[in-house]
Amino acid sequence: MTPAAHDQLAILGEQREELQAQRLRTEKAYCLAVLDHITAKIRAACPEAVYVTFAFHRNRTIDLHGVLGAQPSPRGTCPELWDNYGEEEDEHPLDDIADQIESDVRTALAFPSSPAWASVHRSAASNGNSWLLELPPADRAARVAELVREHHPEATALVVDGRAAGGRVVEIFEGVTADGTPALTPRPRWSAACDTTLAGLLAQVLALPSLADRHLMPLPGDYTYPFSTSTSDQARLMPLPPTA
Repeated sequence: MTPAAHDQLAILGEQREELQAQRLRTEKAYCLAVLDHITAKIRAACPEAVYVTFAFHRNRTIDLHGVLGAQPSPRGTCPELWDNYGEEEDEHPLDDIADQIESDVRTALAFPSSPAWASVHRSAASNGNSWLLELPPADRAARVAELVREHHPEATALVVDGRAAGGRVVEIFEGVTADGTPALTPRPRWSAACDTTLAGLLAQVLALPSLADRHLMPLPGDYTYPFSTSTSDQARLMPLPPTA
């Protein structure tokens, strides 16, 4: 291979990798945009909706079962708000968009790398092929702030790392110390379940360009990454909005 051909191959290889990375980012953002779109339609017709329940098959198709409300207690079952196979005399507003719900949920979960999968878990009320997709909150950043401040009331911002699992909290800004420097907490005080929920929400904030542009910003120039000597180029600062 001539030097010129070698250089051209290297350039095209880099461009190919960049395009593949861009395609993956676009796919993730599109999956979430579709999920937000159908969530808005579901809640317009059924404001109490919290979950979409469905069966998921190996060929990545789904069968829509219905829509559920919030679980009233840790041992309680989620109330059924709408049954896609029901034969009630009175029509439900969701009947008119059943096909769209099924299609959009399938699209949102079409790729194994879709951030929407972080909101899916098996239905504890069924031993069969039954899954729950938790609909995203109207304001993901506000929900993140709410969860964080349940354990760190003085939290003002997060350092978020978007590598691999995506959305992991590296450190918490909690006001300032006596000498005026930022008070940092590198080991969050929350449960594994809370950490999983936060990781899923933050991964979605990172994946949606509109949310990332609104809520994430570069780290301060003097920021030192905890537990290592280098800072990830995917780490961002997320100021937390006020909570009620």
